Amino acid sequence: MNVVKPHVSLNVTNIDRSVAFYEKAFGVAATKRRPGYAKFDLETPSLNLTMQEAPRTGVNASHFGVQVAMTEDVIEAKTRFEALGLATFTEEDTSCCYAVQDKVWIEDPDGNSWEVFVVKGDAAVMGDSPALKTDASACCTPVALSRKPAAEASASPCCSPKSADEG
Repeated sequence: MNVVKPHVSLNVTNIDRSVAFYEKAFGVAATKRRPGYAKFDLETPSLNLTMQEAPRTGVNASHFGVQVAMTEDVIEAKTRFEALGLATFTEEDTSCCYAVQDKVWIEDPDGNSWEVFVVKGDAAVMGDSPALKTDASACCTPVALSRKPAAEASASPCCSPKSADEG
């Protein structure tokens, strides 16, 4: 499989504020801007970071993924996942995140969605697949793999960043 780069999709409450933050953090302008959506296609670090405006739910990560070079790589990933007994959901020529894509989805035991996808071109709309959830907080996440209730937030302080006044 010809992996291009990892992909992270974030739900954000204010797209303009988030874009301004990430432009400062990465030192580059967003690669794509649409109403309620932004994409950073970074060379260093090698990352496809997207974000879409969504109401605050306590879940900030929309989904994760691996961008690959061609449709054949998506098919290879699907074959490998299924051979390992993982449930998959496939989309072909779907419009997602203002791009036409082929993709295969899997979901981890905690309900985190992962996609292996190839971008085939630009699209005029955020998403048009009937297989996708209709609420904005789940943009480009397939219904077929997202039937589990959202996990409650853990009370564990592990790995949570300290606020500026905590030092």
